[in-house]
Amino acid sequence: MNSSRNSSGGRHQGKKKPQNTSSNKFESKRKSSDSSKSKPFNRTSDSNKSHRFEKKRFETDRQKSESSKVKHSSKPIKITNPEVDGIRLNKYISNAGICSRREADVFIAAGNATVNGKVVTEMGYKVQLTDEVRFDGTTINPEKKRYVLLNKPKNYITTMEDDRGRKTVMDLVGNASKERIYPVGRLDRNTTGLLLFTNDGELAKKLTHPKHNIQKLYHASLDKKLSMSDLNKISEGFMLDDRRVLVDEISYIMGQPKSEVGVKIHSGRNRIVRRIFEHFNYSVVKLDRVIFAGLTKKDLSRGHWRYLTEMEVNNLKML
Repeated sequence: MNSSRNSSGGRHQGKKKPQNTSSNKFESKRKSSDSSKSKPFNRTSDSNKSHRFEKKRFETDRQKSESSKVKHSSKPIKITNPEVDGIRLNKYISNAGICSRREADVFIAAGNATVNGKVVTEMGYKVQLTDEVRFDGTTINPEKKRYVLLNKPKNYITTMEDDRGRKTVMDLVGNASKERIYPVGRLDRNTTGLLLFTNDGELAKKLTHPKHNIQKLYHASLDKKLSMSDLNKISEGFMLDDRRVLVDEISYIMGQPKSEVGVKIHSGRNRIVRRIFEHFNYSVVKLDRVIFAGLTKKDLSRGHWRYLTEMEVNNLKML
């Protein structure tokens, strides 16, 4: 019996050994697993090292690049002064808005340009800003052409400057252009309405010369009603200072008293509209120019200015 229990106990004890072996294996696997879990940290550490290496290499490349830029910028830069060195003729023509530089070379070779009265066909020829340059017989200027339309308010005189300190129209358009622009024609101090400014001398001359018949429309407010007989006399034409005065149109303004009159005229004589009514014993209380050479006051408030559109400039040149 004892041997049997011993045998049984021995078998029982023998069965425990595999359990211990299994536990050891489990512990071994767990340690192995824990060991494997630590590997991503090592990979991340390697990645960080690689990132630090790449960053260091990038910083080195950037420093080299900046160093090369400094070396490059240390080279002396040649600065030209057009007033001293002159300007190439093709650039002069291009700056005047005639055509591109490449096209200008073709025109120069064809003899279309003159400098101080002499035809120049030489490529790269330089002109001074004081030279007279003509293209197809027309004087040109290297400045970019500017066209500014002002709705002039009252109490501003039409002049570039005033030695008496009065307000001038240039006070209103002083920031419109870096180029020096000039008023085309003039409006009296108490006359309001459209006034054009430009540095395009050819166009300004065209718009002010009587032979081109540039029309202007004025709204005149009189001190009393204009009689129909006087309106007809003005419409038919009359003598003023030994010269005949002709208006293109004159009429009452619809929906307003007969002291409100519209006058369309192309004459450029000084104060001509006021003098017309004064000749017939009327005083002009207000005078406003509402149209000039096809340009209108639409969306242009009193005292404000705007640039002409390309289409408007083209229309003026075709008048």
